[in-house]
Amino acid sequence: MSRNAVGSRLLVIVCCLFLTAGCLLPPDGVLKVGTIAPEIETKTLSDVGGDLSRITSYRYPDERMYELSIKEALSMGKPILVEFATPGHCTVCDKQLQMLKALMVKYEGEVLFLHMDQYYNPEAFISFDVRGDPWTFVIGADRVVQFKRAGRMLYKELTTVIDKALAVEQG
Repeated sequence: MSRNAVGSRLLVIVCCLFLTAGCLLPPDGVLKVGTIAPEIETKTLSDVGGDLSRITSYRYPDERMYELSIKEALSMGKPILVEFATPGHCTVCDKQLQMLKALMVKYEGEVLFLHMDQYYNPEAFISFDVRGDPWTFVIGADRVVQFKRAGRMLYKELTTVIDKALAVEQG
């Protein structure tokens, strides 16, 4: 076998190992339910001068989802729903964010809702070990991750999870 053929095969093997390295991680990432949520300063609406197009690729954003950084929200002592979604390239993310706006009305004042867009807050995706989107995290008032799930969720599924977080806070 020629030296070029050996080198080509070695290159293919190295590339395959590199591309599958992420497969060695647990499918739900490193950040587990029951652990403390990472305190991270994420961009807020005030950081971008009130320009929503500089913080989200969502077509119909609700300003309330961008008022607080994750770090600020964690200090408020309320349950938090953090949605990792990049609707600029994900139609499922778009639908998930539409549903969250309805949930914001239902849980106004009780639960904080944050949206992290990979284009504008990639450090949040890294800190929470999120690969792909959408991902939903519910963090209790005690800063502990109570729930996490990849993919689109149904309204009733989310109300059940949020109600549980509120019950833990009150009980």
